[in-house]
Amino acid sequence: MSDLTLTPAPMSQGCGSSSCQCAPLSALASAPQVTPIARINGVALYADGLAPDADTLRELAYTELLRQQAVRQSLLPEHDGPAAPEVSEDWRLIIEAMVDQQTSSPTPSPEEGQRYYDAHKPQFVVGQALHVRHILFAVTPGVNVQALAVHAERALLELSHKGVPAERFAQLAAELSNCPSSAQGGDLGWIGPDDCAPELARELFHVQHTQGGTGVHPRLFHTRFGFHIIDVLERRSGAEPAYEDVRERIAAMLTLQSRARALHQYMSLLVGEADIEGIALEGADSPLVQ
Repeated sequence: MSDLTLTPAPMSQGCGSSSCQCAPLSALASAPQVTPIARINGVALYADGLAPDADTLRELAYTELLRQQAVRQSLLPEHDGPAAPEVSEDWRLIIEAMVDQQTSSPTPSPEEGQRYYDAHKPQFVVGQALHVRHILFAVTPGVNVQALAVHAERALLELSHKGVPAERFAQLAAELSNCPSSAQGGDLGWIGPDDCAPELARELFHVQHTQGGTGVHPRLFHTRFGFHIIDVLERRSGAEPAYEDVRERIAAMLTLQSRARALHQYMSLLVGEADIEGIALEGADSPLVQ
């Protein structure tokens, strides 16, 4: 680190005259920035002086959109306060009933269920497991993701070479991995689809091209935790159930997907009709209607 210390020059205070234009410039430079309160149709989403985070603000916005819709439907009383009221449990039930009545989510047909099963068979295999070891290059705040990916690719390239010593994977895991398993050479033991991040489970268990074979995977796996080099040591294939054994499960899954689409369309309509200030909204992802 450099020993050079930079001393900032004194800030100009102008000439001291209130009529001189140099004084207001310095005052403006130090004036605090005020963020306007987010509003739905003129109703503030929170009291003055509060500053909710982005996720909380979006939830407040969607909830207020639904509350105002219920008021228009004469399901909830009018509210005259400057800020949106808190939605009670009773109000929440009324709003949920309103949404159920005003949205249409068709029940999936048996043919749709069969098509889904045929296209996603690996997703329903039971008893499958992998003996896996990995090297994790964790993405943390402030890290240069591109440089990290290059670093991980170099390690993967080394491990992919023919003739690489069998113990080299464990050595690199101990040197490079940001996972506690590095102390065991990256060994995670036997894992199933429910034992790892969903995006990793999809690649390891649910994608057709990963349903056989062992060894170091030829590309990096990217999850919410970072970049993984994966080595499959052993594999248990599991059993594929018949469609009838998972028919109800598939029907419930498709029903949830249909409802989610209907809710998104409904909320998008409310967003399009509302006067929204201080926040950008798209569709329905409020816990209130999930």
